[in-house]
Amino acid sequence: MRAIAISAAGYRGAADLIDSMHQLRARIFRGRLEWDVDVQQGREVDEFDSYRPTYILAVTASRQVVGCARLLPATGPTMMSVLFPDLEQTGLLRPHAAMVESSRFCVDTSLGAGRAGGSLHDVTLTMFAAIIEWSMEQGYSEIVTGTDVRFERILKRAGWPMARIGQPRPIGNTMAVAGLLPAGREWFEQVRPAHYASLRPRTKAAA
Repeated sequence: MRAIAISAAGYRGAADLIDSMHQLRARIFRGRLEWDVDVQQGREVDEFDSYRPTYILAVTASRQVVGCARLLPATGPTMMSVLFPDLEQTGLLRPHAAMVESSRFCVDTSLGAGRAGGSLHDVTLTMFAAIIEWSMEQGYSEIVTGTDVRFERILKRAGWPMARIGQPRPIGNTMAVAGLLPAGREWFEQVRPAHYASLRPRTKAAA
């Protein structure tokens, strides 16, 4: 299993992986978490997929997508502006050119291998490391995200704590929270699993 970055220029050559990603999102967000998301033909897609994001995917040797995240410039358009519009309006969130938004993060932790004792699954840590690595390569120093308090605890367990912006609020059936995560070498080294393979070869090929 390794992580890859797929930019808009690489969509055509990775169509099967992107389709698998949308199916994973449907299984996790609608099936497991019971979020109120739009699922059509077993795939979860929303308007922000039309803004040519970069996707970070965790992919097995058999080309099964077991983790994903969507990255867009925080200067917009973003999910944050829809789910947490007051944060910008009140000045609590100030998007800038070195900030990227991460959304639609999910992992399939049902894989038999990859978890030791009570630790976080390798898929989760691989995704964290890949998001930080890609962000650093692209010149981003901060990652803004909207998530739930459960996932906030996972970030803390990984040693990559999120700085909250504003207060938690109910969105659908979850208690959502917005926050900032640092993107830097220290945090990359903190979260990356022992067998992590760099994004660089794939990132360059897809550019």
